[in-house]
Amino acid sequence: METLEFIIYPDGRVQEKVTGIVGNSCAEVTAAIEEKLGLVLSQQPTSEYFASLVQEQSGIVNSQTTYSDWSS
Repeated sequence: METLEFIIYPDGRVQEKVTGIVGNSCAEVTAAIEEKLGLVLSQQPTSEYFASLVQEQSGIVNSQTTYSDWSS
């Protein structure tokens, strides 16, 4: 389940937390909202972001191995 959570502090700061979106596609989901909110001071990638990078790298290695075996 994809969720966006917003915490609005008394001083006007907004904290946004995205869960359920794997990889950096969360940036696409939140871009329009962040544009309306204003200046983004910091970003902290979650474990879901890094899980995607590991899966993609594993897929590349598997593809190369498969290709090598196929052409032999």
